[in-house]
Amino acid sequence: MTRLSQSTLGSLPAQVARPQYDRAAVKPGVVHFGPGAFHRAHQGASFDMLLAQDPRWGITGVSLNSRGVADALAPQDGLYTLALLDAQTEYRVIGAIGTVLTRDDPAAIKAALARADTRIISATVTEKGYTLGADGGLDFAHPAIRADLDASQQGDWTPGSFVGWLVRGLQARRRAGHHGVTVLSCDNVTDNGRKLEAATIAFAQAIDPETARWIADTTTFPNAMVDSITPATDDALRARILAETGLEDAWPIQREQFMQWVIEDRFAGERPTLEIAGVTFTTDVRPFETAKLRLLNGAHSALAYIGLGLGLETVAEAMTHRDLAAFIERLMREDIAPSVNAPPGLDLPGYISAVLGRFTNPAIRHLLSQIAWDGSQKLPYRLLGTVRDAMAAGRPIDRLAVPIAAWLRFLEKAERDNLPLTDPLSDRLLPRAKDWQQILAMRDIFGDLGENAQFVRAVASGLAALEAGRLEPLPA
Repeated sequence: MTRLSQSTLGSLPAQVARPQYDRAAVKPGVVHFGPGAFHRAHQGASFDMLLAQDPRWGITGVSLNSRGVADALAPQDGLYTLALLDAQTEYRVIGAIGTVLTRDDPAAIKAALARADTRIISATVTEKGYTLGADGGLDFAHPAIRADLDASQQGDWTPGSFVGWLVRGLQARRRAGHHGVTVLSCDNVTDNGRKLEAATIAFAQAIDPETARWIADTTTFPNAMVDSITPATDDALRARILAETGLEDAWPIQREQFMQWVIEDRFAGERPTLEIAGVTFTTDVRPFETAKLRLLNGAHSALAYIGLGLGLETVAEAMTHRDLAAFIERLMREDIAPSVNAPPGLDLPGYISAVLGRFTNPAIRHLLSQIAWDGSQKLPYRLLGTVRDAMAAGRPIDRLAVPIAAWLRFLEKAERDNLPLTDPLSDRLLPRAKDWQQILAMRDIFGDLGENAQFVRAVASGLAALEAGRLEPLPA
């Protein structure tokens, strides 16, 4: 088999898109930590579109925990195939990544971060990669942070953590006399930029107060919101890519066609014109986060618990259930949308229609059982905030209580049938599962809602409706 590489691009079928620019002319302007599937499907694809107009925004990847991506992409000259899953799957070869560095190349990582032409340092390292404590600040007791603090006492130290590497790179930039940069979090962490900024400055303050002041004065950390479902790569995808392109790709990726990237317009220097790739720049990311959390994630949780109770397996399958699909649409449009203050530029009815369309995508196999994980942690943000807003505004909450009731039935079934429950509070939830009011009394989940007579009545009505085989509760 012939491997995907710069020299074999010309053999691709005409229907496979490829870089529309001279890759030899690309200059690296971005250093990205965590070049896994989501980054390559999302930000990598966006910068790939930008490079056709501006070659100064190539990406240098940094993989701190594994050599997998580096070893897969090096023989392919950094190229990889992106499958865009929809009714008709599209294929693109992405060329935005020039090289992927690993922790085996500390000098090269430091040089990339300190390079004068580096304007953005970005990251998809997952929430745990930020090494934050329960209060949202840097966890100085974290083993990786403790190790980096010890290492920093040496002259030319090599960090192990992401925050340590950020400070090491910014420290090197200051000492070289270069300008500050934009540090851009692309992880699903609320207020991600501000949290990363506080953690970075706290670490710098502990080892080099002068660098901490320089970071505060010259470097910005915009908040950002990202959204696109990216299923894991498997052998079936590799086989499909080989069949469609005629070239072997060691690590292709796939995602849904839909993609959203909202960035706070708070850049230390030049801002890339990513509007060409559909990126939204705004003064406040939070309204976009709220819309996603309540409309997309809230509806996802409702689909999961109600759908599992109906014996359904995936989101797309659940949306073929006529009554359930109609219920979810009413829930979103009539009950959740009134609690969302749409930011400028976001057409809320259109956004809801787009989300519903994404739910029906048969090419995405999104398991309801996976969405159902960690309900005690998700529901307060995805649904209970909407319930509180509706009650405060005097709006009905009966339909909003149905997915809460479905979660309670989900817990009861797990306890009754001795099924595993993926939830950090499972040891407290399962013993209470036979008496749903005991669960409503758990203040770390429901706060004072469990003591609110209107809410308790609505949940009881939802339970009665589900027991009777209905989705809509009876009018009070």
